[in-house]
Amino acid sequence: MTGRLTGKVALVSGGGGEIGGGIAQMFGAEGAAVFITDIDPAKAAAVAQSIRDAGGQAASMAVDVGDPAQCEAAANEAVKAFGKLTTLVNTAVAVTPDGNVESLDLADWNRALQINLTGIFLMCKYAIPHLRASGAGAVVNIASSHGHIALHGRSGYCATKAAIMHLTRVMALDYGPENVRANTISPGPIDTARSLRRYGSRQNSNRIRGPGQALGRTGTVEEVASCAVFLASDESGFVTGADLRVDGGQTIFKTLVPAKDGI
Repeated sequence: MTGRLTGKVALVSGGGGEIGGGIAQMFGAEGAAVFITDIDPAKAAAVAQSIRDAGGQAASMAVDVGDPAQCEAAANEAVKAFGKLTTLVNTAVAVTPDGNVESLDLADWNRALQINLTGIFLMCKYAIPHLRASGAGAVVNIASSHGHIALHGRSGYCATKAAIMHLTRVMALDYGPENVRANTISPGPIDTARSLRRYGSRQNSNRIRGPGQALGRTGTVEEVASCAVFLASDESGFVTGADLRVDGGQTIFKTLVPAKDGI
């Protein structure tokens, strides 16, 4: 690592998860002080400890991003821990049942909205004043390739991920004059432990899902994290309102995949 985030202080929501944790760890390795929040305090604490064990700076706390008071406390505690806040990365996501608009329970729809979309609104609401105060801030919101393309039975997930991108573009306009940038990352199929449990191995995942990507393979958490580092760093100082599709080319072409395998 080359210290590309030296001097940065990042708050990573959902940082106990695989993508959030991978981003937090890479941020720490690149020199940022990282404040990790997650609804599961043990997972957040474990990621923070791994950063400290590697010689970095990190702290954690339990946060439900659907709770305004907890989101406000997270931003304040990050500043209390490290003196300022320059970067916000929102990765927290609700895992809701599949369903179309007829079959999806209203409570599950509302949960998708509350965590995936309102959670980002709340974290930004309370973090942006601190980003502004730092003199140059960056927001990185994790969307999805399925905010660009539809997926059967995932109405809540797809709708919220598309909305995240447009909310972020509005924030880019609102806060650009104050030197606060806002961008999204849209991951495609990524080999997390959950997906690998489903497919059995990365080789099998690539065999089944690879044809759905122009690169013919699935992605890694590290590939998503490295793009988050870029968007948080001064190297992307003239980038705002953008969506970085880390999807192996999934959203640029149409392909047919055997129905029994899925995509």
